[in-house]
Amino acid sequence: MKNSGNSWIQCVDCRKGMTKIATQSVSLILTDPPYFLDGMDDSWDTNRIKSRQKKGVIGGLPVGMKFDKAQGQNLYRFLLPIAEQWIRIIKPGGFVLCFSHPRLSHRATLALEDVGFEIRDMLAWRYEGQAKAFKQDHFVRKRNLPSDETERIIKALGGRKTPQLKPQMELIVLAQSPREGTFVDNWLQHLTGLIDVSDPIVENDRFPGTVIPVAKPREKFGHIAAKPVPLLRHLIRIFSVEGSTVCDPFAGSGSTGIAAHKEGRDFIGFEIDKNMAIMANNRIEIGTK
Repeated sequence: MKNSGNSWIQCVDCRKGMTKIATQSVSLILTDPPYFLDGMDDSWDTNRIKSRQKKGVIGGLPVGMKFDKAQGQNLYRFLLPIAEQWIRIIKPGGFVLCFSHPRLSHRATLALEDVGFEIRDMLAWRYEGQAKAFKQDHFVRKRNLPSDETERIIKALGGRKTPQLKPQMELIVLAQSPREGTFVDNWLQHLTGLIDVSDPIVENDRFPGTVIPVAKPREKFGHIAAKPVPLLRHLIRIFSVEGSTVCDPFAGSGSTGIAAHKEGRDFIGFEIDKNMAIMANNRIEIGTK
C-alpha cells in the first residue's frame, strides 16, 4: 500500500490533499461523503454530533426528518469542486462509488454528472436498520389542551407516525469516467472500465447484483457512519484490479483502507478529523502486519 511515513490516511481536507495526486493515477474512488443532513455537513464535527445524538434522533428530530431544500443544494455545491478533482485524478474508464443518503442521493448524482462522469447505476447496500418513525401522541399532549380534546386528537391520529419506513438501505452512486476508445481498448491501456464478477465477496454463489446485503458493523471505531469492511472489499474486488490505487477522500475510521489492503490494492485516504485519522492509521497499520 502507498503511504507517507506510515500514514495511509493524511489528516488534511481532501479539497487540498487531492490537488497533490497525479492526474489519471487512481483507478477507483470509493467514499462516503458527509450526508448533509442535520449537522452532518461540511462543518462536520464528530464530537458535536455525538453530543446531540440520541437513539434515532439528532437535534430533537428523527434522523433525516429535518427537511430543508437547502440541504440538497448545499450537498451539490460541496461535492461539485470535489468531483472536479475526482474526474482529474481518475483514469479513463475508472469508477466512482459514492455513498449517499437516499433522500439526497440525486444531488450527489448531479454533481458527478455535471463534471463529466457517466452515471452507470445506483447500488443499494441493504441492511437491517431500526425503525425511526415517531408517534405524535407526545406532541399532542404538549399542546395543553383539555384532556378530552387531547384524547380525541390522539384517537383520530390512530397511532400514525412521521413518514419514515424502517431504513434498510443506503444508496451508492456508480459513476464512470469516460473511456478512451472501446471497452477493450480502454482496458488494455488503463486496466479500468470493466468489472470482475468471477469471485464476489457477498453472495459468492450468485452473479453480483445492485442490492448488496451486508450486516452493519458491530464495531464503528468512533464513527457515526462506519461501513462494513466486507461490503467495501466486495466493491473493490469488482470495480478495480489488484495492484491498482483506491482513493477515499472521506476516510473516516479507515475501513476502505483496510478493505483495499486486504484486496491487494494501493490506497490513498484523507480525513480532516485529527483523532479519527490517527485511529484509522493505527487500524490499517495493524492490518498490514
